[in-house]
Amino acid sequence: MKIFVQIIIVIIIGLFINPVNSYAQKKQKAFVDTLDNAFDVSYFLNDLHGFLPVISPITEPAVGYGATVAGIFFIPKKKSKDKKFKMPDVTGIAGGLTENGTWFAGGGYMGFWNDDRIRYRGVFGYGDIKLTYYGTTDRFSKDFSAKFNLKSYFLLQQALFRVGDSRFLLGGKYQLMKTKTSFFNDIDLPGIDPLDFDLTNSGVGFIAEYENFNNIFSPTKGLRVNITYDQYLKFLGSDRDFGRILFFANYYQPVVKNRWIAGFRNESLMSTGDAPFYMKPFISLRGVPAMRYQGKMTSLIETEQEFMLTKRWSVVGFGGYGMAFNSFDEFSKGSSAWNAGTGFRYLIARLFGLKMGMDVARGPEQWAMYVVVGTSWLR
Repeated sequence: MKIFVQIIIVIIIGLFINPVNSYAQKKQKAFVDTLDNAFDVSYFLNDLHGFLPVISPITEPAVGYGATVAGIFFIPKKKSKDKKFKMPDVTGIAGGLTENGTWFAGGGYMGFWNDDRIRYRGVFGYGDIKLTYYGTTDRFSKDFSAKFNLKSYFLLQQALFRVGDSRFLLGGKYQLMKTKTSFFNDIDLPGIDPLDFDLTNSGVGFIAEYENFNNIFSPTKGLRVNITYDQYLKFLGSDRDFGRILFFANYYQPVVKNRWIAGFRNESLMSTGDAPFYMKPFISLRGVPAMRYQGKMTSLIETEQEFMLTKRWSVVGFGGYGMAFNSFDEFSKGSSAWNAGTGFRYLIARLFGLKMGMDVARGPEQWAMYVVVGTSWLR
């Protein structure tokens, strides 16, 4: 969920923006790695037992620049006899505001339970989001756009269970959204059901995943393949029945050890039934605003190449291409988008293998800037 990703971003950026909080003043060594004496927040995050208020920028081009204020807790696990590192649980609350009037507030919890045999996510919140609708594929001309306001309460409960001692995970989720939508201009909007303007969407999802990353935050080697089927059902309280099928595969491979990491991403998303317009798939690439290229189906590929300058610093280059279309028969009539860009990364938490940085991306229409924490393809 986007809100949970934002929570993770908040704590890391906040440590840079506000490193002189009271805790840091008392324990400056908490921000120094004893191996290389470099700036590092591993100890600080893993041993933090209090509330940390921080501020983070928002850089999504669909809503404009803004900021998030949050409070985060990292909950470390008890050390085992073998002293093996265990992922801490993370919980927090956050609120944000952007220049176009978008705002949100909510909280989340991510748990790694029973020696990572169970992975749990819980998210709740409210968003008042202002976006632009461009239509699906060739329904409208390239010059068409309509601004709308989406107000939504949302809840997510998700759990994945490891199959034995394997790398396979199976699980499910429940999602609930109460959404009201309004357009700023009174214009004809063919293809949009008036019932889309006030909907309750309630449904369950089924998830199958294989993951053998060497690090879940900023992997440098391994494969993650995920298939998720979401079905919204009237008997669960939804106003209509519809579904979404997601497939994605992310692969990382060292080309030159400790010098060059090649990453590859493939993703496809399809909606079934009578999905509301704001839940139909869109091409999701850096440099391409949310909902800019939309259809009943999307498919994309992207690569990211990372080159290490030192053990801490690296530069990345990336590029991708995506298609949005309404059916396989109309594939040639669909719309497409590309992206390209560059950025940098810094290994900010060696214990977690966590990197952060910033990317500048170009899409078909505009430039965009992104703050990146962990993998660029976090889901």
